Amino acid sequence: MMILSFLLTSWILSWFGFDKLFIQAFKELFKKEVTIASYYFVFFGVGTIGELILFFNGNYVENLFN
Repeated sequence: MMILSFLLTSWILSWFGFDKLFIQAFKELFKKEVTIASYYFVFFGVGTIGELILFFNGNYVENLFN
């Protein structure tokens, strides 16, 4: 569920130009060219890490159905 929440958040933020801001910041900080796919992949990765933390803490089922 957290993965979908983060992807939905990234999609909504892209309406306000946050994706362009993220891509430009990444380019300036790390001197790497990234695409819009990288933007969504970062949000997917953060959501996945959150899901794994909940799963390994034993809170996954409780949070899933509450």
